[in-house]
Amino acid sequence: MRICFILNPTSGTNRTQDVPALLTRYATAAGADFEIQATQYAGHAEELARRAATQGYRVVVAVGGDGTVNEVARGLLGTAAALGIVPRGSGNGLARHLRLPLDLPGAVRRVCQPTFQRIDVGRINGRPFFCTAGLGFDAHVSKMFARAGTRGLSTYIKVSLREYRRYQPVPVQIELNNQVLETSCYVLAFANAAQYGNNAYIAPRADIQDGLLDVCLIDALPLTRAVRVGVGLALGTLATSGAAVYHTSHHIRVRTEHTLGFHVDGDYVADAAAFEVELEHLALEVAV
Repeated sequence: MRICFILNPTSGTNRTQDVPALLTRYATAAGADFEIQATQYAGHAEELARRAATQGYRVVVAVGGDGTVNEVARGLLGTAAALGIVPRGSGNGLARHLRLPLDLPGAVRRVCQPTFQRIDVGRINGRPFFCTAGLGFDAHVSKMFARAGTRGLSTYIKVSLREYRRYQPVPVQIELNNQVLETSCYVLAFANAAQYGNNAYIAPRADIQDGLLDVCLIDALPLTRAVRVGVGLALGTLATSGAAVYHTSHHIRVRTEHTLGFHVDGDYVADAAAFEVELEHLALEVAV
């Protein structure tokens, strides 16, 4: 079994480690036939992953955060290669949902001796996501977080608190399950997996293989509800807290009065006023 590690050298907060040397040590100890390739620019991981799949690699491993995982997984859609993950980001949402080791030695051993399963894949305006996508406040925070200059949970919390004072909900129309909802949107999250990352559970009941997205709507976020949402995210109790409304569906349309930003797997993409969200059942193989 041939394995290709695709390394994002800028992922994570600890950049003092010699990650290629560590990958080499642990993969060699596991008896793997492997290659390591490093990304050089945004989108490069997708190109490298697609090329590795055409070259016959059985497992193509994203060594990085959720953005790197998204890029590598995009490159593997429709191929015979499976996605592996060595988590190196600040959130590691998909790795946590799949209960993969978060330490480098354990993660390398797992991808070198994997079992395989298939997972669902979401798309928002044609853009694939594997963990979560969304519009509203979480997408806005993703945009501001990317500009912050530093990474990590503490930076994310600081940005969230700062932007909370400024952000206002936007009127939206949501079509799903043959019904139309006219409501306000502070957060509208589409969850394939249960969490954003860092064990922040936006959809604790989400099943990554059930053919459905869990749709979480928070129409407004006054301070008292914000506290309940924060506790619910941390404890995995948001679905029963009364602070959010949930639906499940495989196809959702959203229209907004004003443009809203949207994110995929934590990375801000763009602003739009119309959104088409769909799910492809069991469209990606993963090495777990």
